This record gives sequence, C-alpha cells and structure tokens, in this order.
Amino acid sequence: MTDYLAATTAMLGPAQNRYTEPSAWRRLHADLGIRLPPDYRVIVDAYAPIQLNGHLYLSHPATEHWNLGQWIRDTIQAWSEVLWDELDLDADEDPRQLFGLEELSFGTRNGLWPIASTDRGETIFLDAAADGTRLVVNYDETWAEHRMSFAEWLCRYLIGEDMTGPNSSAFYSGPVKLQHLPMSADDRPEPWYGPDRGM
Repeated sequence: MTDYLAATTAMLGPAQNRYTEPSAWRRLHADLGIRLPPDYRVIVDAYAPIQLNGHLYLSHPATEHWNLGQWIRDTIQAWSEVLWDELDLDADEDPRQLFGLEELSFGTRNGLWPIASTDRGETIFLDAAADGTRLVVNYDETWAEHRMSFAEWLCRYLIGEDMTGPNSSAFYSGPVKLQHLPMSADDRPEPWYGPDRGM
C-alpha cells in the first residue's frame, strides 16, 4: 500500500517547517470546533504558506499573512451566503444530489471545510462527517468527490491526475515547482524546485 504522505514529501523535498507551532493548531482546532487531518497538518507545517506548481495554495495557522484560520473563516462565510435553493442547478451541478447530502453546509460539524485553493478558481473541501477520508472539490459549476486522504489527493494532483474535475489536470513534467507566498508588501520570494522525480 502506498504511503502517500511519504510519496508527496519525496516530490516536494525536505520539510522546511518555517512556522511550525503546535499551539497555533490547538487554537485553530478550538476555534473551528473540528480537528484537521494529521497528514494535512504535516504538509502544511512542512511547507506552507506556499504555492505548488504555480496553482495550488496552502496557508498556515501560525502566520499573520496567508493565515489558514482567517482564510477558512472567510471562505466559509462566502460559501454560506450562496442561496442553493434559489439556484437553477442541474443534477450534475448540485452537490447535494451528487453526494447524497440532505443539507449543504459549510463550517459545521458535518459540513464542508475549505482547506486549499488554486488560482484557477478551485476550492478543495474536507468533508467533516467523513473523518478525513473524503474531499470535495468545486470548480465553477463542477463538483468532484475523492474518497481519500489529503496526502493521497495532493500526490495524485502533483503527478497530473484529474483531481479537481474532468479534464482538470495541472501536470508539469520535471520537479515540482514551489514558491513561498509573500509575507510583506516588499517580499518577492523566488521559486525553487523539488527533487527530480523522473517525470
């Protein structure tokens, strides 16, 4: 069985752990009322705030800029304001019908929690009711479900599988491109690349 956390970190290179602070996770979990999955926390601590392969953003709970908790709260608020019953959605556009949800909620104990996003308009959600084993991804009016851990989702995303919907691959051959997110107005982080992965 594949160790997806190890496979992902092997593609990204040595962990940097620039902002690792266990108390930041404790505060975040207390604030949210849920615990984010361990594999997700390991990846975020190791690399975030970061952009991967020019598209995928990961924030961190211990930073002022690109703060994970603030981003989650802002994103939950935006999604909670959508009037789902008033939208004229086809069955393949309605996440309630697609995923068998009686109610669509964001930021609740059994709801969807945003954990990552891309510059292509995709939002990756954790299904709190599935104990860290189901991710739901939205792009425009398309929804995709993945019954897997975040580490597996990220590994498969990085190797070019369609992880945000049909024909959604964001694959780039060669090493994974990493770039820290700017932490001030004058910060201009330079990108770097993970180890060769024979792709």
